[in-house]
Amino acid sequence: MSKSVERVRQAAAAKGLKVEVRRMGESTRTAEEAAAQCGVGVGQIVKSLIFKGSESEKLYLFLVPGDRRLDQEKAVALVGEALVRADPREVRERTGFAIGGVAPIGHTGPVEAFADGRLASYDIVWAAAGAHDAVFSCEPKTLIEAAGAQVADIGV
Repeated sequence: MSKSVERVRQAAAAKGLKVEVRRMGESTRTAEEAAAQCGVGVGQIVKSLIFKGSESEKLYLFLVPGDRRLDQEKAVALVGEALVRADPREVRERTGFAIGGVAPIGHTGPVEAFADGRLASYDIVWAAAGAHDAVFSCEPKTLIEAAGAQVADIGV
C-alpha cells in the first residue's frame, strides 16, 4: 500500500471517520474518471484543488463538486490575495500528494481549506485518497469538518 493512501486512512481514523479506501484499478484522476469508477454522478466527486497565494506562497485547498469549477474571483476574495495554481512538484513536496490523488485530509504540511456549499446537497460524496486510483466515500458534512474547511460559495 502506498504511503499516501495509508496517511489518508490514518488521518480519517484520527478524525473519527470510518472510511473504506478503495483502489479502483483504473485512474480516478479526473472527476469524470472517478464518477465512472464509483458509479455515481460527476457532482458527487470532490475535486481537491490546490492553489498558492501569490504573495504569501501559502497553500489553499478548495473542495468543489466535480461538475463545477472554482470561481477564482470568489476564492481570491476569501483568501485576500491573488492565487496561482500550485506547481505539481510543489504540491507533492508540501502536501505529500501527487496531482490526481490529492485528498482533502492527510496533508503533510499546513493547507487552509474551503469547501463549496453545494457539496452538502449530496448524501454521499467521493474524494481522492492519496493515489491516482484510490478513493473513499463519506457524508459531505463529515468530510468538510474533517478537512477543517470553511464552507463558502466558491463554485461556478
